[in-house]
Amino acid sequence: MFAIRAARLFDGVGPALVERPVVLVDRGSVVAVGSGAAVPAGIDVVDLGEATLLPGLVDAHVHLCLDASDDPVGHLTGAGDAAVLHRMRQAARTCLMAGITTVRDLGDRDYLSLRLRDETAADPAAGPHVLAAGPPITPTGGHCWFLGGQADGVAGVRAAVRDRAERGVDVIKINASGGYLTPTTHSHEAHYGVDELRAAVDEAHRHGLPVTAHAHAATGIANVVAAGIDMIEHGSFLTAEGAHADSRLLGAMAERGIAVSSTVGYLPGVSLPPQVLANLAARLPAIRRAFEQVLRSGVTVVCSTDAGIGLAKPHDVLPYGIADIITAGFTRSRRCAQRHP
Repeated sequence: MFAIRAARLFDGVGPALVERPVVLVDRGSVVAVGSGAAVPAGIDVVDLGEATLLPGLVDAHVHLCLDASDDPVGHLTGAGDAAVLHRMRQAARTCLMAGITTVRDLGDRDYLSLRLRDETAADPAAGPHVLAAGPPITPTGGHCWFLGGQADGVAGVRAAVRDRAERGVDVIKINASGGYLTPTTHSHEAHYGVDELRAAVDEAHRHGLPVTAHAHAATGIANVVAAGIDMIEHGSFLTAEGAHADSRLLGAMAERGIAVSSTVGYLPGVSLPPQVLANLAARLPAIRRAFEQVLRSGVTVVCSTDAGIGLAKPHDVLPYGIADIITAGFTRSRRCAQRHP
């Protein structure tokens, strides 16, 4: 057992900070927290001075197999599994050193995140608790097809979900629209129709698994909501002209408890990849307005980052995401419930 002292502590509820906290840790678990609590005799004390303590952070959307470089896809497709797993271990340690103790890995290659999940479970000092999706389900040639998750039609999608359930994933990820990392797709266009998405939901729920959908496109988001998917990644509400969040759709999302994983946070002073900037530049003001609509709507919003997809998205970028979501209008009075997983 050992104790940690600091100037103050945020307990995850607030808003008031706990002054002069003492945290008792026994065999890797916090067993007591109190203001000025007595420290048992004979145990080590770590005094962090004027630091502020807070609970472990959760990044609900990362890609540990992508190396946050100027060419993450090229570096992934050009490397063998051993090299990719080595990079994933490094990314996991980067997360942990930033105070991120749980991540949802929402897209890997060859189910390597499941191997990493087992490693960090056996040795928590090696990285955060990992909730793994494996390769995201996508149509042939669809967004992130290079990760190996291509599946077409209702039967194909059902089989893909079943395969992931049998392998032991924690969450099903399906790409309901195109994405910026795949230049042969368009982020404002839907990938799957309602029937395929509903098949994914039915099969996943039959196995006790939640489903989250990559969905930038407004039409893709509408399909996702109609299919009863549990969560939406990005939720940009993109159209061919810009972005617009339909108030009726937002109302349905709030009523059904469909959360939006916001994928915010960028390293200051670092540019996005050219192919991303080309798609985003003209749309950014509309995307910001749509996100503000989401924040005002009553939809549950989860702070996440999409870490790994470029230089501006290193695996420890989550603190910048927290700042971004507050700047966009998230306030202390706004309740943010993170589902698990």
